[in-house]
Amino acid sequence: MLKQSLSQKLLQRLSPQQIQLIKLLELPALQLEQRIKKEIEENPILEEGSENDEYSKDSTDDSDDDSENNNEFDDEFSIDDYLNDDDIPEYRLTTNNYSKDDKIIDIPYSEGFSLQEYLLDQLQLKKINEKEQYLAEYLIGSLDEDGYLRRELASIVDDLAFSQNVQTSVEELEQALKIVQELEPSGIGAQSLQECLLIQLRAKKNSPLINSFVLETAINILSDFFDEFSKKHYSKITKRLNISEGDIKGAINIIIKLNPKPGSNFSSSLNKTAQEITPDFFFKIEDGEPVVSLNSKNIPSLKVSKAYEEMLVSARDKRTDVTKSEKQAIGFVKQKLDSAKWFIEAVKQRQHTLLTTINAIIGFQSDYFVSGDETKLKPMILKDIADLTNLDISTISRVANSKYIQTHFGILSLKFFFSEGMETQDGETVSTREIKHILQECIDNEDKSKPLTDEHLAQILQEKGYRIARRTVAKYREQLDILVARLRKEI
Repeated sequence: MLKQSLSQKLLQRLSPQQIQLIKLLELPALQLEQRIKKEIEENPILEEGSENDEYSKDSTDDSDDDSENNNEFDDEFSIDDYLNDDDIPEYRLTTNNYSKDDKIIDIPYSEGFSLQEYLLDQLQLKKINEKEQYLAEYLIGSLDEDGYLRRELASIVDDLAFSQNVQTSVEELEQALKIVQELEPSGIGAQSLQECLLIQLRAKKNSPLINSFVLETAINILSDFFDEFSKKHYSKITKRLNISEGDIKGAINIIIKLNPKPGSNFSSSLNKTAQEITPDFFFKIEDGEPVVSLNSKNIPSLKVSKAYEEMLVSARDKRTDVTKSEKQAIGFVKQKLDSAKWFIEAVKQRQHTLLTTINAIIGFQSDYFVSGDETKLKPMILKDIADLTNLDISTISRVANSKYIQTHFGILSLKFFFSEGMETQDGETVSTREIKHILQECIDNEDKSKPLTDEHLAQILQEKGYRIARRTVAKYREQLDILVARLRKEI
């Protein structure tokens, strides 16, 4: 039997404007610039400019006044009214909030020149004859963006003969290619992944930091058992080489740290628009005081078109004898005018929210920002900054995502400043980065003939006042990409 009943439910629905506001908040500086340009193209009422009208964007958004400007936003522009804790991808909300961001990752920077230019500069320093120079230059020009020579040497011989009227042989090209393969980055000029990795391994033969037996084992694995290695048939390799499990682990650890695409950190000769990291904030110390500003260099000031505003006012004054097409035009202009006003206010709130958040982070981590010493970093989670700013946790998460700050000691992701904490024997809470820093120092200074075990490392940390178990030491060591003691042992 079917029954009908009425019920009321209160559902929260985000307007298109609110959704776009969230997206604006997530955008880093470079993407914001592109987003503003797109909005200007699509809305004829929105213009670049810094006139002192009601809706113009103050050109000094990155000044100190931004942190305390007169941003009195309407309720419809309040982010925290409609953001929930539903999008916190990188952090947890408790003090034991380990995330992959605890590990510092070097940020690659584009130098603005190509791989080919970098190699040609090195080639000029080589003592080679004129023909070797020409052939090496031609080979460098034939490398792909990953640094590989994908073409057969015999085909290049034919190309040189027909297109350049240069007579050579495969043997001469092989000699020129060896010259190219001596250049940096190591592995360049290889004709296969196997060759690329072997070039890099052989370049490490004189390194005092690598166990020679493990290195030779790694070379043997790639030379004679590349297929087995690719398929991870490690037990077969162990038996065939008559080596221990520790030996093969050490060898594999060396191999997996090699660069399979040695040319990938450069822009290619065909495309020099390699992506660069654009900081969203600038931090410096002036007269002993920390100063932070937004990167608004390429973000245009915005205003509403006076001409369209006057058109709308004129149409409203007319009131009578308005045709259907004129009504449609008025409706279009009004809709675009409202959209322009909202967009300008949304950009203002984005800037205000970003400054509020970064000031809270700098205040929380003030010791670190002054010294640049990682051990000065305090345990900090999203909720800490949310409490300081009275913003929603999701807002802090969106601000931290994909944003960078330029300091006097490097460019860092905002995610870098969020880390878990651990309590010492004195009851003080310290960042796990401090513990990892001590752990790294202990291992760097150990006797390599008798490397420190995880048990010994845990004992050293406990003597320094850190409550830490052996298994926790093992976890932090792995996060630092440090091998176990037996694989660190050197003869």
